[in-house]
Amino acid sequence: MANRKLLPLLTSVGTWTVGGLIGGVVGSLAAVLLTMSIKQILGAVSGLGTAWLLLLPLLGVTLSVLVLHGLGKGEAMQSLVPRKAAFPRRLPPPTWYCFPRDVARADITADVVTTSGAEENFPWNLAPLRALAILPTVGLGAAMGTESPAVHLGVAAGTWLGSTNPALRRLVQPAAIGGGAAGVAALMGIPLVGSFFMLELSQRRKVPLSLERVAAVLAGGLVGWGINLAFRLDLIRLVVPKVPPSDLWDAVGAALFIGAIAGTVTSLSGEAIYWARGWKASPGIRLLLGALAMLSFAAATALIATPAAAFGPGGAAIIWAETVQTTPYHLLAVALLRAASTVAAVSAGGCGGVFVPFLAIGDLSGRVFSAAFGVPPDLAGAAGAAAGIAGGYRLPFTAVAMVLGVGGPETAKLTCLATVVVAALCGLVTARAVNKLSSSLRATIRRTRSLGG
Repeated sequence: MANRKLLPLLTSVGTWTVGGLIGGVVGSLAAVLLTMSIKQILGAVSGLGTAWLLLLPLLGVTLSVLVLHGLGKGEAMQSLVPRKAAFPRRLPPPTWYCFPRDVARADITADVVTTSGAEENFPWNLAPLRALAILPTVGLGAAMGTESPAVHLGVAAGTWLGSTNPALRRLVQPAAIGGGAAGVAALMGIPLVGSFFMLELSQRRKVPLSLERVAAVLAGGLVGWGINLAFRLDLIRLVVPKVPPSDLWDAVGAALFIGAIAGTVTSLSGEAIYWARGWKASPGIRLLLGALAMLSFAAATALIATPAAAFGPGGAAIIWAETVQTTPYHLLAVALLRAASTVAAVSAGGCGGVFVPFLAIGDLSGRVFSAAFGVPPDLAGAAGAAAGIAGGYRLPFTAVAMVLGVGGPETAKLTCLATVVVAALCGLVTARAVNKLSSSLRATIRRTRSLGG
């Protein structure tokens, strides 16, 4: 009897594993192709003068808005799908450039979350238009990253392969989630980061965790990692702690303070980005006000640090922090300006991710306490980066996988893991406090209007 029950389960897990492998191949290749194109563009323009570094991100976001709202047709608005809303059962749009009403144009992570558990409904035919919008946004230096593009294209490639090939129709779901996991794993070079990234995103819609889904994301993560190794890709620069903390109490203090500041700053940034996604304004108004804010924050960053520190997803800002002797106040100011720049890029209509910007914001925030606790700067930066993902992106297990995958001395890894726990708690408390304050303000405004009426 036990064998009769076990055999169907093993067959199902095997089927999903195969689907994850197949989707992982096409998903990682699609993600790598886009990311390498972005990296080539960034490399070509990053050596230009200060004026170009300040103005090119505005041009990139403008081109993205023109692609999504000019070339793209349909009635979609750039807004968030309610978290508890049921997934809308709808037919695919008639063409690759036509958005249905319920798809957000610039929020590429929303599609992945919304279709979790129903990946066969993922709007894969909109991926080419999204790619056309992602290239100028990230490639021309807006403060947005490549992980959401990687997971979006990975899921789209897997869904496309299963949906258009009758022989693979039953593998649509595993191919989609395997493609998404592979896209992130190929980008990061760490298999479990891609796997946990997809699993944690699906938990935002409370998709049941099954052996089949786990098998598919693990298979996709391994494929993406294999693609990274096979082609010797270097797509995202991660700081590896080389020197362990010299004292236990220094490590504890660093974990507490770095986790608190990085988790709080990135959590506030995440709440601001969530608000920016749902800002009800016309694309033109969003672009005008967002671009002005982008230019202001970039100019301030250039004055405090360097023009390069204001350009791109955040890697240049980390290099500036590593190579220049500066004060903790300057580091914190640049971290806050980088956070504000990402919010401004989202508000303007930029199409990209926030994972890599959160890495940079967390890294800079962590270095603020390096000297105070006698912690090596690379360890403070690595701990802060992991804290940014746990507190801002709300992906604690992904952050843990990143810490373990990056490596370093054992005590350094333990310090980073403790920082992740502190950051996750601080991020949760901060988000709840902001939401409570926002609800109170809205209630006060409603009461004031009713009394005035």
